[in-house]
Amino acid sequence: MRFQVTAVVVSYNRQELLGECLGGLLAQTRRPDRVIVVDNASTDNAVAVARAHALHPEIVQLHRNVGGAGGFCAGLAEAVRPLLLDYTPEGADTDDTPHYLWVMDDDTIPTPDALARLLHAVAACVGDTEMLPTVLGSKALWTDGREHLMNKPRPRTFVRKGPAAIVGVPDSYQVRSLSFVSCLINAGAVIGTKRLPRAAYFLWNDDFEFTTGLLKRGLGYYVPTSEVVHKTKVFGSSDADPGPRFYNEVRNKIWMARFSRDIFFPVEFAEFVLKTVRRWILTFVHGSDRRQLLDCLVRGWHDGWRTRPESNLEIFDDTPEIESALEALARR
Repeated sequence: MRFQVTAVVVSYNRQELLGECLGGLLAQTRRPDRVIVVDNASTDNAVAVARAHALHPEIVQLHRNVGGAGGFCAGLAEAVRPLLLDYTPEGADTDDTPHYLWVMDDDTIPTPDALARLLHAVAACVGDTEMLPTVLGSKALWTDGREHLMNKPRPRTFVRKGPAAIVGVPDSYQVRSLSFVSCLINAGAVIGTKRLPRAAYFLWNDDFEFTTGLLKRGLGYYVPTSEVVHKTKVFGSSDADPGPRFYNEVRNKIWMARFSRDIFFPVEFAEFVLKTVRRWILTFVHGSDRRQLLDCLVRGWHDGWRTRPESNLEIFDDTPEIESALEALARR
């Protein structure tokens, strides 16, 4: 089965890791057809590293740091822009070649067959269900080879369509959300739903909100045969001490409850609330600076209820290139 794949890498002040990430893309047994690097106004030599790399990626150079959420919003908007004229309701190009978007941060280093394994899972899913999966995620390892639990998705609690696992893909299972650490997204689903990550989230929960929206009725799977190395500074799980980023966790989860409730079925929304409370409790239990966490909770709670996220168009109104890509998708 033939595919077109655009890789989107979001980078900020990590020139060495960006070089490793691009090297991992270059070493793929099945390379992406197109590579986009979104630079979040880095002050190091990240842009020079991208320009000099043998992959010759396209570079979207932002003039201010809009966070991971804004970076992925801009990158995906640019990735789907040339596909808009060729889009069909079935989510494929006019030549019937499915197009996928492979997204990751610059600290994600794919192993040589990571993409090939994801595409094998896509083909296996089509062969088994006659449906293109909406989102697939790789297994993330830390630098010492342990599975990075912060990126391991939970199995979908309420399976509404499709099999619970992909036949022929060992240890795969259906999920309700995935992280942006090697996430393969059906471009047709992005265009058909006109969904992009919310740049206002800046960081934390942008991938959760975005993929949960796509997977309300779409098929999503965890594909552990596809592996990447996630080179975070420390090893941890999703409830590890986030430090000052706990503010974004609290504010963004409340924004989700207020403005993204439609991405859940009612019983799933109740599950979301209960799991959020559990996660916050565990964060305090494991936290090293509870005074800081309490301050983040209070400020995040206040801003979550008293403010609303700016739209992507509002955030990129001073960046004409990205604004035009967002408008093109909205008009589709």
